[in-house]
Amino acid sequence: MNDSPTLEREFTVASELGLHARPAGQFVRVAGRFSAEITVSANEEWVSARSVLSLLSLAASQGTRLRIRACGADAAEA
Repeated sequence: MNDSPTLEREFTVASELGLHARPAGQFVRVAGRFSAEITVSANEEWVSARSVLSLLSLAASQGTRLRIRACGADAAEA
């Protein structure tokens, strides 16, 4: 059994441009600061928050609801 804390939050993409390369790159840099496993979901497809290409594969346009899950010792900080 995994005793690591898991936190999940939901956000809506507000940018008219959606989640494009620049904000995806910024997201990856921030996610890389934490030891927690961070994943992102759009339409039930989960991808690693440490990969720009994976985040872009979600094709998250304006209004897309993203779920972000962090699991690990520093999940709350992530």
